[in-house]
Amino acid sequence: MIYFDNAATTFPKPLSVKNAVDTAFLYYGANPGRSGHDLAAQTGKKVYEVRVKVAEFFGAQNEEQVVFTQNCTYALNTVIKGLLRPGDHVITSDMEHNSVMRPLYSLQSKGITYSCAVTSYDDEKTVHAFRCLIRENTRAIIVMHGSNVFGVKLPIEKLAKLARQYGLYFIVDAAQTAGTEPIDVTNMGIDFLCTAGHKGLYGPTGTGLMITSCGKYLSPLVEGGTGSASKELAQPRFMPDCFESGTINTFGIIGLGAGLDFIKQRGMKNIARYESTVARCLYDHICNEKKVVLYTPRPEYGVNLPVLSFNIQGLTSEETTARLNKAGFALRGGLHCAPTAHKKFKTDHIGTARVSVGAFNTVEQAKKLAHSICKIAHSVK
Repeated sequence: MIYFDNAATTFPKPLSVKNAVDTAFLYYGANPGRSGHDLAAQTGKKVYEVRVKVAEFFGAQNEEQVVFTQNCTYALNTVIKGLLRPGDHVITSDMEHNSVMRPLYSLQSKGITYSCAVTSYDDEKTVHAFRCLIRENTRAIIVMHGSNVFGVKLPIEKLAKLARQYGLYFIVDAAQTAGTEPIDVTNMGIDFLCTAGHKGLYGPTGTGLMITSCGKYLSPLVEGGTGSASKELAQPRFMPDCFESGTINTFGIIGLGAGLDFIKQRGMKNIARYESTVARCLYDHICNEKKVVLYTPRPEYGVNLPVLSFNIQGLTSEETTARLNKAGFALRGGLHCAPTAHKKFKTDHIGTARVSVGAFNTVEQAKKLAHSICKIAHSVK
């Protein structure tokens, strides 16, 4: 099976990640921060080392600004439900994932409203669309860095400046860009960065991150044991303990640390350029097939992500991916948990077949996939 579903989770993982998790199972199985014995202290030290790595990788001011979560969705819910209050208004984009849209939709029952800005390939038009939606009660801008369906990147640095100009919190969903796009939360003016650890950071599933210098303004989504201030019934208010109730995913976090090392060793730019090359190869081999419908421009490094959505005329996206599955390719079909993006691209009735490239895909694999896509397209009457 040739795997092209890296936007869902990267696979395979680097061997170094597997080895790090194996080592954790053998030597770091105690509960960090919960006991005074040596095994707990050694495990806690390993988790702390990863926290430091994450802070350095994303330009946080210190490791206390790094919160480990179970995924990006959990991190986004922590921010959205912990920050917003009745009467607040939020601006998001028309490309968002349900990890943003569903919490915002749910919070309407508590008197919180939101507006969706119409995005464009023209950054200035996109920023203008956000600016036009700002109200007196607007409290935050929440936006994805890159689309999980169409690979479109949003101008987060320009939107961060807009948020600063109007005194708004700026929240970024970097699930699809962390690990391939440079992100510095301090220099870019990002108040809350939420991302997955199991996608472009090559960590195990069950890992995510919330990075913020504004934790004191959030109410915790979950309260419970933190291993600190245990005498008090009130949840600790200091970072990161306030948002890490319960036992954390120690093995996953240690694996995530190895994923960060893998990116550093290969070079983030090198990975991004390589993935773009593979995606472009596929695009070039199917773009002239009459029955193949493409929705976005040719993938280019630095312009869009190596995520390519397409359909074959006469088939639903699920039918296309089912046939490709039989041919030995793992792709995702459907709405990809992003119905607003599909509505924008007018694919909400059939979804799309999505190809998402990772560091371990090859140009040869892309050519084989293109051949199978064209073969299926020719077979449809």
